[in-house]
Amino acid sequence: MQTVAGSCHCGAVRFAIVSDFAELTTCDCSICRRRNALMVKVPETALRLLAGGAALSSYRFHTHTALHYFCKVCGIYTFHRKRVTPDHFGVNVHCLEGFDAAGIPVRATQGAQMA
Repeated sequence: MQTVAGSCHCGAVRFAIVSDFAELTTCDCSICRRRNALMVKVPETALRLLAGGAALSSYRFHTHTALHYFCKVCGIYTFHRKRVTPDHFGVNVHCLEGFDAAGIPVRATQGAQMA
């Protein structure tokens, strides 16, 4: 397990996660396709918001279960509370400082087919 810091583009939102990075995921739902995020799933206890709670905005769609967070200053998607596993977050690994996704398996999830 490793702890990695992350932030949005402007730095208003800062967070840290703990993960073993066993796999990364993509998703084909309408929002994930558009933002092209590469995510790692972590339990809610493994994500710690360090700064910028007031700079976070959220968005819900479809069943209004998943909660997608983004910086309202720069607009970058940082993480989301997952619909299927609401006690976990999907974290945008492109927001992680110095993170190299090379060599980590990527699993494509089929969010578009979820009813």
